[in-house]
Amino acid sequence: MAKKDPTDLSVEEKLKTLYQLQTALSSIDEKRALRGELPLEVQDLEDEIEGLTTRVEKIQNDINEFERAVVQKKGEIADAEQSVARYKSQLDEVKNNREYDTLSKEIEFQTLEIELCNKKIREASIRIAEKKEELALNQQTIAERKEDLEVKKNELEEIVEETRAEEDKLKEKVKDLESKIETRLLTSFKRIRKNARNGLGVVYVQRDACGGCFNKIPPQRQLDIKMHKKIIVCEYCGRIMIDPELAGVKLDKMGLEEKKKTRKRAIRKTASSKKVDDASDME
Repeated sequence: MAKKDPTDLSVEEKLKTLYQLQTALSSIDEKRALRGELPLEVQDLEDEIEGLTTRVEKIQNDINEFERAVVQKKGEIADAEQSVARYKSQLDEVKNNREYDTLSKEIEFQTLEIELCNKKIREASIRIAEKKEELALNQQTIAERKEDLEVKKNELEEIVEETRAEEDKLKEKVKDLESKIETRLLTSFKRIRKNARNGLGVVYVQRDACGGCFNKIPPQRQLDIKMHKKIIVCEYCGRIMIDPELAGVKLDKMGLEEKKKTRKRAIRKTASSKKVDDASDME
């Protein structure tokens, strides 16, 4: 049998298909709601671990830089010590005061260089110790977060596994229903649903009010909804509205009967009051 073109559907068929789509999507939302905050918690933990890993890499790079600086300064100390030793040996061979003063200044300069390098090494060693402590703390935090992540992932996987088969069926149903709805209408429905707080894009009339925002609907507009001649949206919340019968919802007959009885009593009471008033006027 050839598939019916979505644009050839009557308004009633379009509304019925939209409501079926809404029902399927709401069921998927319910299944996903069972997961609660777990997906967000998993994502947060993954982001935190990624951030901590980046920080650990930076700390390790800082440690490596300080260690290279220490090695460099130790090399400079060794060179300076060799120079001091050479200059001291040359002092025994000086021929005048000018050469002696020059060598003495060189020895003093190299000695100061050695002291400065030792100071830099001490500072770098302190920074290395601090960085290693920070590194260990961050590595411990990563290990703890990874344990938490594993627990959360297992919990999430269990919930997903329980609902996966039903959710897959619902997704197939949604895909099939969407293919039966014309593109323009489907786009509008998705936009309405996205903006709706509870994800309801199609609602039926409940107690003379919109089933989404619960604002009262005028009788004439309710009649238009029941006629299925055009697609009507709530003037307050923008949701697409259908009548309960189209949604397959059985009306409360007892409630309707009681409503009718109340209305009849009110009419009788009004008529009785009018008779009393007429009698008073005749007197």
